[in-house]
Amino acid sequence: MIRILHVIDSLDLGGGQTALLNLVRFANRSQFHLEVANLHGQGVFRESFEQLGISVHSLSPHRWPPLYIPRLIRLLKQSHFDIVHCHLNASNWIGKPIAAACGVRIRIAHDQCNDALRSKNPILTLLDALTNRFSSLILAVSNSTRDFLVSREDLDPARVILLPNAVDTEYFRPSDTAVRSEAKRQLGFEPDCFLVAGVGRLVPQKNYSAFLSTFSLLSQQRPNSRFVIAGTGPEEAKLRIFAADLGIVNEGRFLGFLSDTHRLYRACDALLLPSLYEGLPLVALEAMASGVPVVGSAVDGLEDLIHSGENGLLAPTKQPSEFAELLLQLHDSHSERERIAAAARIHIQVHYDVRLLTQQLEQLYLKLLA
Repeated sequence: MIRILHVIDSLDLGGGQTALLNLVRFANRSQFHLEVANLHGQGVFRESFEQLGISVHSLSPHRWPPLYIPRLIRLLKQSHFDIVHCHLNASNWIGKPIAAACGVRIRIAHDQCNDALRSKNPILTLLDALTNRFSSLILAVSNSTRDFLVSREDLDPARVILLPNAVDTEYFRPSDTAVRSEAKRQLGFEPDCFLVAGVGRLVPQKNYSAFLSTFSLLSQQRPNSRFVIAGTGPEEAKLRIFAADLGIVNEGRFLGFLSDTHRLYRACDALLLPSLYEGLPLVALEAMASGVPVVGSAVDGLEDLIHSGENGLLAPTKQPSEFAELLLQLHDSHSERERIAAAARIHIQVHYDVRLLTQQLEQLYLKLLA
């Protein structure tokens, strides 16, 4: 049995956590023994891993003091893992050097995004580059992330492999008109409204102020439009105030954290992602698999995923007026929505199904161990 420890910053709400849960859920458990260690806190995802029978090691109650460092060392020395697979920035910076010092043969970095925290800070770029020297292999979820690692960190291209995020296309499936109408009614909306969703952490990166400004423009022209935002984060109070200032607070709902987003996608007519930067957002994959057209920013992994006008719509300048114009196209043409939704679903099934990507990852594990 090959023993693998996945190390991640926290098990709080986030795309990296969802991506890890997908990989664990569809792993070949007859060949691979999996455990998860999160550096700090408990997190909303802990229970989901434990329900899969995965041992979860929460190494420290809080980010500071960094009790996770000695506890990770102790865990690695006691448990004799064959592979340590690190996810997100802090775990990559801390986990790989510690794993190397503890004699773990294979150390994998999983890079979810060339985010502003790192790309605009030369010290953190240097730290990332130095600690990536401890990696046996680096997995990048998008071409832009891989290009950043190769060009900005001067890494050997042969050691940086593209492995995109993936979703369960059997679980996330399109709904018909009757199901969508009933799902809207259950959310408290009119069954014939045009519902625009935003899903994810309420943080500056996701640009939810542009989401609300876009919806305000859309609703002025199409009064039957409604919005819903699912997620939590430090900007929630500010965004609620902004929605009130725009006069749209009665046209939408803030749902908070949702553990089961596929029910939300049943109700949606479009997903709006006005992000400032991205890796490869799982919410876009989930929506497309669910037959929900995505309107997003022309950035990073979204440009890998979406061929604008074919399986989604991208706005080059990230301006609310531009997003609103794209949403108007979907609002005014049911056939256009159906065409894009069908193409999106096929694209995800062929290229981003979690069963296929998990098998590819396990083949990489075996190749490295050999």
